[in-house]
Amino acid sequence: MQSTQFSAALSARIDGILGAALTEQRIVGAVFLVAHEGSLVCERAVGQAERETQRPMRVDTLFRLSSITKPYVSIAALSLVARGRLALEDRVEKWLPEFQPRLADGSAAPITVQQLLTHTAGLGYGLQEPPDGAYHRANVSDGIDQPGLSLAENLRRLASVPLLRKPGTAWQYSLAIDVLGAVMERAAGSTLPSIVEELVTGPLSMRDTAFRVVDRARLAAPYVDGSPPQLMTDPQIVPYGTGAGISYSPSRAFDERSYASGGAGMVGSAPDTLRFIECMRKGGAPILPVELTRAAMTNQIGAFEGPLPGFGFGFGGAVLRDPQAAQTPQSPGTWRWGGVYGHSWFVDPIAQLSCALLTNTALEGMMGRLPIELRNAVYDNVRGMAG
Repeated sequence: MQSTQFSAALSARIDGILGAALTEQRIVGAVFLVAHEGSLVCERAVGQAERETQRPMRVDTLFRLSSITKPYVSIAALSLVARGRLALEDRVEKWLPEFQPRLADGSAAPITVQQLLTHTAGLGYGLQEPPDGAYHRANVSDGIDQPGLSLAENLRRLASVPLLRKPGTAWQYSLAIDVLGAVMERAAGSTLPSIVEELVTGPLSMRDTAFRVVDRARLAAPYVDGSPPQLMTDPQIVPYGTGAGISYSPSRAFDERSYASGGAGMVGSAPDTLRFIECMRKGGAPILPVELTRAAMTNQIGAFEGPLPGFGFGFGGAVLRDPQAAQTPQSPGTWRWGGVYGHSWFVDPIAQLSCALLTNTALEGMMGRLPIELRNAVYDNVRGMAG
């Protein structure tokens, strides 16, 4: 009964928010799913998956996941830890002796698997630096550009750039999960796509999610914020903060020579995303023991400043420490992440809420008004039910 009330009360407001985003041309299309107390209470597919052909958005539309890849790979890494194939305290050089980045003064700076998982390894992203920054001079790929680039070559380029800081001294979003992917391949003696399929997507029957496009006819076309949003070119630079911007190459998803980017290389659907985050909310079975599941959804970076005010970071996503500082109605311990192609999700264990928003419009679906408005609508409904 409660889920029915939740759905009925929420429906009109959600439709209004999504309708306004389409009318105001902030997105081309979106899929939004909400689960409460284990039941699906909202399922919406709106707008167009491809505007130029008038192909409508469907619930099972596929999207370039960008950084939604990170939690899948991170949890696969923790599964290897649970199996004794990998240890959080392992030094990267144990598995990748050829990858030995150094500090600016030339001194060695060992990196651990845990530091890769928590983005405290001293690495960065080219999108965060100016156009003449060290990553750009070395032509380091952020994992969503440069189709055909091999992992070995990108790691060589990355290791040629001095670390931004000593590992373990600060949080900084980075290519760490791409490096982690290479570590996992050595530790497991298999390819990253096979590892993730065996340990995460396979057990959860996430049949739409892989390091390849399982059905090109269902793949959404990507768009860039504008009035109206513009079809993404290849390559495309999208402004982001004060850095050089995000470099996209949508064709990368079709290039079999492109390395499997652990930080950004997968393609998948909203239902698969919801299935994964609901699995984590419920304790992690069958993909992860409950102790490691709790660790993934617990702040692992101490007092370091995380990705947003009020947030720390666990394994695979940000963890809410202070709702007031974050200006969010979410409960402490909420686990969340997103992707620069236009996506966001969160899991609130206390409210028993899981929400997944996948869009084909960058960056509105990740950090625009839409995810905030949808989040607030869901929590207003929760508070109304509790009252």
